[in-house]
Amino acid sequence: MTNSKQPNRFTGAEIIVKALVNEGVDVIFGYPGGAILPFYDALFCQNKLHHILARHEQGAAHAAEGYARSTGKVGVITVTSGPGATNAITGLTDAYLDSIPLVCISGQVATGVIGTDGFQEADITGLTRSCTKHNYLVKNVNDLGYVIHEAFHIARSGRPGPVLIDVPKDVQNGHGEYNGRMEINRASYQVQKRKFAIDNQQISAAVDLMEKAERPIFYTGGGIINSGEKASELLTKLVRETGFPITNTLMGLGGFPASDPHFIGMLGMHGTYEANLAMYECDVMINIGARFDDRVTGRVSGFSPNSKKIHIDIDDCSIDKIIHVDVPIVGDAACLIEALLAEWHRRQNKNRQKEISTWWNRIKKWQAIDSLSYEKCDKEIKPEYAMQRLNALSRDYKPFISTDVGQHQMWAAQYLQFDQPKKWLTSGGLGTMGYGVPAAVGAQVANPNDLVICVSGDASFMMNMQELATIKQYQLPVKIMIINNRYMGMVRQWQELIYEKRESQSYMESLPDFMKLAESFGIKGIECSDPKELDEKIVAMIAHKGPVLFNCLVAKNENVFPMIPAGAAHNEILLGSQAKQYVTKDINAV
Repeated sequence: MTNSKQPNRFTGAEIIVKALVNEGVDVIFGYPGGAILPFYDALFCQNKLHHILARHEQGAAHAAEGYARSTGKVGVITVTSGPGATNAITGLTDAYLDSIPLVCISGQVATGVIGTDGFQEADITGLTRSCTKHNYLVKNVNDLGYVIHEAFHIARSGRPGPVLIDVPKDVQNGHGEYNGRMEINRASYQVQKRKFAIDNQQISAAVDLMEKAERPIFYTGGGIINSGEKASELLTKLVRETGFPITNTLMGLGGFPASDPHFIGMLGMHGTYEANLAMYECDVMINIGARFDDRVTGRVSGFSPNSKKIHIDIDDCSIDKIIHVDVPIVGDAACLIEALLAEWHRRQNKNRQKEISTWWNRIKKWQAIDSLSYEKCDKEIKPEYAMQRLNALSRDYKPFISTDVGQHQMWAAQYLQFDQPKKWLTSGGLGTMGYGVPAAVGAQVANPNDLVICVSGDASFMMNMQELATIKQYQLPVKIMIINNRYMGMVRQWQELIYEKRESQSYMESLPDFMKLAESFGIKGIECSDPKELDEKIVAMIAHKGPVLFNCLVAKNENVFPMIPAGAAHNEILLGSQAKQYVTKDINAV
């Protein structure tokens, strides 16, 4: 790296590198271009930062998300100006909605060119204002070091999220001072310097409700994962000591062990019958780290209508935003669960499972309906069966599982079981097709000795299949399992159930030969269409030392059940052909 005459003066590009190293960054994901080339030149002259060259900036962003989700660290992306930066916006928005800490450093045209519609100029700070926690346009090289450290602080503090730093090319080439990592003086983001002041009155009010509850339920989301492993450990202890049932959102899977008998399955549009009915019928709901997303609440006016609601969230903006709550408590999940446990113990409370046995008996009757049952078949692979067998054959490895978005995502959420946090990587809030493969890349880079499996759909896979080249270049042993039904499956399902089977543009008439595609990238290909061969081929996929593309050909017209139709309440749930009950309301009327 070029040394300036004065010991603390460096080029802007060198300052970026030094600041990233001082933040503990070891891996960045990116794609070079003209406006970011000074940084890439500085990157060439050092050996502390490892760069993963994605094949598309969206892929780089999702890979950084996968890295962040699987480690709890801040993911880092570097892109060039104009189309490079705009290509990253989908990943930034995905991270914003799912509260994933990212820092994106984008190159920009020189300061004298900004506003002239110069080559590859885009107002990326304007474009990302609504999909980042904060963004910067750095015009003074002396501000660059502080801005980078503040960006990391913002990204990881409070409710995590993405931050963008736009750095003009002349600022990267200019010289300025940098004295190392510095104190952050931003009053609204001092979360890491202090614990939230715990509102003991609200903690007491929450325990009052928990003591008197006859039909309680814990409802937990991604905030448990973001808070860290301590939050999951404390949550497990709290649930077992109270004896209450618990359900997770899609983003909260793994925050509580799926194998624990207190767990009654995922909640929401494609959650279990017992979880959704328990939410509807409960009298006390304890929401920890979930934001009352519409895919969970269904019709707001029909959401858990007779319950007292406790809401614990690190973001005070989430309180009463969608659902009015009776006991709001703002703070970090781990700290507040610890406070609930302390108050529970102080009152010498015991496990209340016997006291609420009538409630548990009702839940067990709902569980007996077996809402995840499906019609078995020995002639073709049912996608539900594929997920069950993947779960059975991979579970001992405690794999990281990423998914794309669609039917396969919901089947994976329903049938794969997670007993640990940070193992489940999926796009929840934005629902981004193309997320799964690059997210698996990021998770594998972060966890080189672990099994990483991407469950994808044939339509989603083709959104970012160019990242097979990244997988091959870096010899990442990612396993990609395509649940191939030749459809945009969830689109087709809605068209069948809501639009009177008018399958408008949801059939994928032309698909590549995935085995030849794998061969062309130098990756092992496996294909299976026979249920009797499925176990053998899943085992072969897992056992192979390198990357695998597994084309699992499944039944074309299978639908995901249970399903709460859009605009319906939790007790208006469609269970499918093998279930004993159906919603009677006309789904076209809701």
